[in-house]
Amino acid sequence: MYQYDHYDQAMVDARVEEFRDQARRRLEGQLTEDQFKPLRLMNGLYLQLHAYMLRVAIPYGTLNGRQMHALADIADTYDRGYGHFTTRQNIQYNWIKLEDAADILADLAKVEMHAIQTSGNCIRNISSDHFAGAAADERVDPRPYAELLRQWSSFHPEFSYLPRKFKIAVIASDTDRAAMRLHDIGINILRNDSGELGAAFYVGGGMGRTPMIAPLIREFVPLDQLVTYAEACLRVYNRYGRRDNKYKARIKILVHEMGAEEYARQVDAEFAHLLEQGVEPPLAELERIKTFFVDPAFASDAGADIDRSDSDFALWLDRNTVAHKAPGYTSAVISLKPVGGIPGDATAEQMHLMADLARNYSFDELRVMHTQNIVLPHVRKADLHNLWTALDAAGLGSPNLGTVEDIIACPGLDYCSLANARSIPIAQQISERFAASGKTEALGQLKLKISGCINACGHHHAGHIGILGVDRKGVENYQLLLGGSEAEDVSLAKITGPGFDEAGIVDAVETAADIYLRERQDGERFLDTYRRIGMDPFKEALYG
Repeated sequence: MYQYDHYDQAMVDARVEEFRDQARRRLEGQLTEDQFKPLRLMNGLYLQLHAYMLRVAIPYGTLNGRQMHALADIADTYDRGYGHFTTRQNIQYNWIKLEDAADILADLAKVEMHAIQTSGNCIRNISSDHFAGAAADERVDPRPYAELLRQWSSFHPEFSYLPRKFKIAVIASDTDRAAMRLHDIGINILRNDSGELGAAFYVGGGMGRTPMIAPLIREFVPLDQLVTYAEACLRVYNRYGRRDNKYKARIKILVHEMGAEEYARQVDAEFAHLLEQGVEPPLAELERIKTFFVDPAFASDAGADIDRSDSDFALWLDRNTVAHKAPGYTSAVISLKPVGGIPGDATAEQMHLMADLARNYSFDELRVMHTQNIVLPHVRKADLHNLWTALDAAGLGSPNLGTVEDIIACPGLDYCSLANARSIPIAQQISERFAASGKTEALGQLKLKISGCINACGHHHAGHIGILGVDRKGVENYQLLLGGSEAEDVSLAKITGPGFDEAGIVDAVETAADIYLRERQDGERFLDTYRRIGMDPFKEALYG
């Protein structure tokens, strides 16, 4: 994984001291909240319903055991003993005191971490495939390219005050595990007909109140021009993006209203202009960055035999391990979704354990998943039973990857000042309902996502089943959506009809699942059955 040089460390340390002075002036009354707000947001500090929330960047989801130990210490020292892992591969702390915020940033800086550009109208944390560098199906490790973009975008003066926040994802396989086409820019590293590596650019995706799937803007950009083309995409957006209406300020609106063809034409013109100016291709920097992402020393005799006599272990093995590119190894998913638990939450004790397990079993490396779980990317198959035994004892051994119990959920009205309804209790009740019913195994792959408001932090538009919390005359109400996907078969879910109350939405999810079980054909996922039979059978069962 990437390691700071003296420039990185100096920039982060300087930002800590700058913010320490800003926070001091706010606490002493020299700054009003309106004056302080843009300063704190530049450092990932939000003011939520009950306290400040701090969002910490984990670039492309990769961290080591030392960093995870530090995150656990922050949870214990400054929060209430836990942290919340998010769909952008970050971590959030929900109970921060302003007087502690600079100390937290200083502690993060000691382990090469920060909260810069996790908020504000700038380029946010660059995300990537959580199995990058380990996946059996990837063309190359996409993280060096994500790191190159991170370095280019950090403190970029031209893009520090964009019309709206901006999110980029980078993958390098046909399987999309990062919701790439639901980002402002989605990049897929691929090979052309000549076998050369380059990048396909998708621009103008996003969720929120106006969800859109990013169209393909350019099929192939040579790798030595990747950053230059990204800069051209940003320049056209910065030039024409709406600043008079925050609801129409995202690049997806610009691409939609301008038209993908015209947007691409303008980007090509800007791209040509930048190349004419002699923009230096960053290939040398890319090669330097690649040296931080070499494969660990995989054992040539790792072995592949696994004793499956323990049925609980065998179930976890089937659901929570993923094929690895190296013989004798696998990627092991640590579920942060115990039955009745809060999706994405981990206690300090659990974080310490995960850090130790990474050191013992995964070359000291962890990944935060887009799905709010944690991955140990490089585990010997021979070590899997010992790993599972330790996870299970700590409440981290739930065998539910990709099932209806593996729910993505935003913090909702329990924490967020923007939310209209609670997400957490709905997720807890649904996981309990399906665990008790015994239907999880029969349902197979079923991705359920919950958002507490239209901003869609829970990605409800991309769920096979999605739930959106709304305010209906002062009462929490929940709309049910069907048919979404964030993967390579990307689609946006559609609302079934009138919303439900808290008890009703849990029943509605089970009803939709039962229709699938009744109507499915051999080998069909929930999404496949929905696409084949359409909405009507579900609406009939839900509303009569």
